[in-house]
Amino acid sequence: MSEPNNLAAYLERPSDANAVVVGARAVSHAELATQVARWRGGLVASGVRAGDRVAIVAGNTLDFVVAHLAAIGIGAVSVPLNPQAPAAELARELAMVDPFAAIADTSSAELLADGVTLTPETAVQVLSSQDLEIGQPHPLVDVSKDDPALLLFTGQSHVFVGVIPLFHVFGLNTVLHLSLLTGGLLVLADFAGPGETINLISQHQATVVAGPPTLWRALTRHPDTDGDALQSVVLAVSGAAKLPPQLKTDTESRFGITLHEGYGLTESSAVVASTLATDAPLGSVGKLLPGVNARIVNQAGEDCLIGDPGELWVRGPMVFPGYWGEQAGSGPLTEDGWLKTGDVALVDDDGYLAIVDRQKDLIIVSGFNVFPAEVEAVLAAHPDVADVGVVGEPSERTGEAVVAFVVPEDDVTLAESELRQHCEAELARYKIPHRFVIAPDLPVGPTGKLQRTRLQ
Repeated sequence: MSEPNNLAAYLERPSDANAVVVGARAVSHAELATQVARWRGGLVASGVRAGDRVAIVAGNTLDFVVAHLAAIGIGAVSVPLNPQAPAAELARELAMVDPFAAIADTSSAELLADGVTLTPETAVQVLSSQDLEIGQPHPLVDVSKDDPALLLFTGQSHVFVGVIPLFHVFGLNTVLHLSLLTGGLLVLADFAGPGETINLISQHQATVVAGPPTLWRALTRHPDTDGDALQSVVLAVSGAAKLPPQLKTDTESRFGITLHEGYGLTESSAVVASTLATDAPLGSVGKLLPGVNARIVNQAGEDCLIGDPGELWVRGPMVFPGYWGEQAGSGPLTEDGWLKTGDVALVDDDGYLAIVDRQKDLIIVSGFNVFPAEVEAVLAAHPDVADVGVVGEPSERTGEAVVAFVVPEDDVTLAESELRQHCEAELARYKIPHRFVIAPDLPVGPTGKLQRTRLQ
């Protein structure tokens, strides 16, 4: 049963008091009511009827207010849309609500006219303020209390792109389980190259992209990738391997995003620490997650001083109970529940954690410790180096010697003398590679982690 439109309560009362102020312009209640009545007439003259959906694509302007009230006033359904959304997103939303017409401000009208269509054959009818302003005043239309008045898109749900293997803890817990936990959409595909991944992100307007440094390196260095290719991404995460600081800087500069780094391992159910919601310095993996405790210990099992490197031990509800079939006490767990990660780490005065390298990857040259990750970071900063892996090899003179496997950028010839000179400017002498091997690529595992044993 129809009832008087509730808008009458405040639209049909003449008043000289201001109703809306936009910039220097003030509009009284009486003026607003008069303009809304004209726009109601403009909508009716354009063929809009009760129950039709009317999209409104405008910023915080008087036009938005008048359009919204006019649509409701004739029993139509007001559908406000984000005027800053990309054309592809507007097209999808318009197709979902199938509006009879769209009311747009000047910039949005141009956008809609240029490329936003409901189908390839049918363009949405776009009405401007000029189109509606000439309408004859039309009375409010009676409606039923059950008639819809408004359609709103809720806050954008997370859209995850999953191109890292789900059999790995990073893909399983950080991508699959997190997307389900948040009620998001998971777009799955095997990694088929940076171009295909960019297409997935664009096609589905992905908001969350997680992957190892090799993924971010591929996306950042892909020559056909536009700088705005990741404009829909609100959360970018790197994990599974140490993120070179230069790669983080390059990725953020290329795409205008913040690339967060997380740290964890399979035995800790993925994440132990993250830079999310922190002011972590470059090279840090952030702070421990709530409920996680950590120690950094020396070879005697004693706690290290702040700033000194040592093995990272972690404890918390996320730590696994042990390896399948192992005898008690034979694994990486201590009797009181600490997980020995095998990673060398340090912490600063503010509690920010930094992973130095894997303990087993340490190279000892003439009694001095050389962490491959440090040498790799220096070489990765060379503009002609696409990828690098560092390992140790036996040496009669120094015990071990540093060897760097270097992948040059496409169509670039790298000389060992050039690489050595680059390292001499950044590293102590004992850390400089004894020799450089120019390689077409590096052996990596399914998540993109370097397989040093194959290099050795």
